[in-house]
Amino acid sequence: MLKHDSRDPATVPRLLLALLALALLWPGIRLSELDLGVLLKADSQSEMGRFVATFWPPAHGEEFLQLLWQATLQTLAIATAGMALALLLAVPASLLASRALSLSAASRSGRPSALGRLLRWPVRGLLIFLRSVPEIVWALLFVRAVGLGPTAGVLAIAITYSGMLGKVYAEIFESVDQRPAHALMQAGSGRLAAFCYGILPNVAAELLSYTVYRWECAIRASVVMGFVGAGGLGQQIDLSLRMFAGGEVASMLLTFFVLVLLADQISRLLRWRFA
Repeated sequence: MLKHDSRDPATVPRLLLALLALALLWPGIRLSELDLGVLLKADSQSEMGRFVATFWPPAHGEEFLQLLWQATLQTLAIATAGMALALLLAVPASLLASRALSLSAASRSGRPSALGRLLRWPVRGLLIFLRSVPEIVWALLFVRAVGLGPTAGVLAIAITYSGMLGKVYAEIFESVDQRPAHALMQAGSGRLAAFCYGILPNVAAELLSYTVYRWECAIRASVVMGFVGAGGLGQQIDLSLRMFAGGEVASMLLTFFVLVLLADQISRLLRWRFA
């Protein structure tokens, strides 16, 4: 009677991969100087406890709530305006950067064009540059150029997120079946019509979901950029922290939590609507 080997043949490769991951992770932990033991020290715990204790109760005065409402609206405005400007650059750049929908692929003859090859790589390089510089660095630059206020935050989000959106949009366009668009092109359809009827219906839900997710990220980014003077909730949090007003900070953090929750619900609703 033959005995069946019940051992998983992938056990050894998985073990080797786990050891390799640990070997690569260890230098990173050393370079980051990660020491979780600091959190367990009595001095650290007492200091954190005193700091968190100042957050209660959250501030709820009428004058402060009016200020909080204005800062919240400004944060939403910064994120939304920045995303709108980013889309103006990201959409055409993604069409040029995508190998599937660039001028080299979307030609009636089916032969790559020299113009398409010349355009694709500079556009991809531009998108890489735009997203490689953190938005807070752009915010610092624009604060010096246009002064304190939400304008610097809007421009910083627009530049950084145009690079992110353009890259992901191009990858989404390349991942979808190209045959309907190419069939329309071969039948004499224009490039824009081939995109609208052959590609866009298949990727609309994914594009919308990712765009809403990036809008949520833009809300978080606008808060962070407020610490360098770009307006919104972040600037108010920075001022409250400087004045040791923990209750005000708690109220603004709760407001920020509600904003992120709202963005998540909008994303879920849109995915359900276009599924």
